[in-house]
Amino acid sequence: MVGVGRRWASRAVAARRTSAASADRGGSGANSGADRGVATVWVAVTATALCTVFAIVLALGQAVAARHRAGGAADLAALGAADRALEGAVVACETARRVASAQGAELVHCAVDGEIADVTARARFGPYTPAVRARAGPPGGPRDAAGTDEHTRGAGPDTLDGDA
Repeated sequence: MVGVGRRWASRAVAARRTSAASADRGGSGANSGADRGVATVWVAVTATALCTVFAIVLALGQAVAARHRAGGAADLAALGAADRALEGAVVACETARRVASAQGAELVHCAVDGEIADVTARARFGPYTPAVRARAGPPGGPRDAAGTDEHTRGAGPDTLDGDA
C-alpha cells in the first residue's frame, strides 16, 4: 500500500501547484477558467469584420470596373457609328453594335442625326450591368462648319470692335 500513498501525495502536490499558479495570474482557482477563450472570441469577431470590409471594397471595385467597361464600349461604339454616319443610320448602328460586341458589351440604343451618333451600351461585369450613353460626331457644331460662329465673325463678347 505504500505505492498508493505516493500516488495520492503526488496528485495533491500537483493540485496545489496548479492552484498556486492560478492565484499568481489573478485567478482564485475556482473562477480562473471564466476568462479563458476571450481572446479567441475577439480575434474571430475582428477577422469577421475585416472580411466584411474586404468584401465591400471588392464589390465597389467590381462596380467601378463594370462602369468603366461600359463607358469604354459606349465611347468606341459611338465613334464607330459616327464614322459610318454618312452611309446611313442602319450601317452606322450595325457598326456600333459590332464594336460594342467586340468590347464585351451589348448595344441598347443607337440613333444617328446627321453626322452625330448617340449610342447607349450595357456591359455585364459580375452582378453589375451598367448602361452608359455616349455621343460622337465631328468637332464643333453645324454653325462652325458654315462659318457663322460669333467668334469667327468678330461680333462676339470677346471682341473689342466699337467700344474701345
